[in-house]
Amino acid sequence: MLDHIGLSVTDYPKSKAFYDVLMPMLGADCCMVVTAADTGGTYEGAGYGLNGKPSFWIGTGRRTQGSMHIAFVAESRAAVDAFYAAAMAAGATDNGPPGIRAHYHPNYYGAFVLDPDGHNIEAVCHKPA
Repeated sequence: MLDHIGLSVTDYPKSKAFYDVLMPMLGADCCMVVTAADTGGTYEGAGYGLNGKPSFWIGTGRRTQGSMHIAFVAESRAAVDAFYAAAMAAGATDNGPPGIRAHYHPNYYGAFVLDPDGHNIEAVCHKPA
């Protein structure tokens, strides 16, 4: 249903460094960067995605009001574990270590971290072990 989603962040270089570490754990990378010169203004942004198609954007501007919850698909439980470890090493705040969340369904394996702006970022695998 969604083509892409974007968050305004308070410290673009810090957030870009954070997501540059996390997204490869899920098989994604920074596949597009736009500069203020590109946009004809002050906006700078980075788009992350698969196969060259950015689906998740971060960019300059006033911080997105309130906190968001964004869950990224992980292809395996090991990828969820790697996401969590990379996030913690990159300075994330723990918001729920990797594990089964049976209250969602028996195979829901997820991990939750807070990014530099306090957004609840999750990696989740729905596959059986």
